[in-house]
Amino acid sequence: MSLTRAQQQATITEFKQNLQLSGLTTTTIAHDLHTDPDTIVALTQLRTQAIENPWILRNYLLQQISAAGKQPVPFTALVGDYHDYWFLNAKKIERGVL
Repeated sequence: MSLTRAQQQATITEFKQNLQLSGLTTTTIAHDLHTDPDTIVALTQLRTQAIENPWILRNYLLQQISAAGKQPVPFTALVGDYHDYWFLNAKKIERGVL
């Protein structure tokens, strides 16, 4: 499944908003997801080879924002249960590691 240009732009905006809302730095997020800050920045721009990676970042941000007692900005394209998407590797997403 590929996103339309409008969906891509909306997702990029939603990542930006949720990143700001989380109050976390890209360094902290990278550490938690076992990667580097440049990879996190690239992911927020949907620059990745693995289609599971945006889902990993999405899930992480939603969890961190909710744990802080805040309401995350909903994602409009990365929606539903990733287990329902046959083309996603659910086990990779569940590991939560980039």
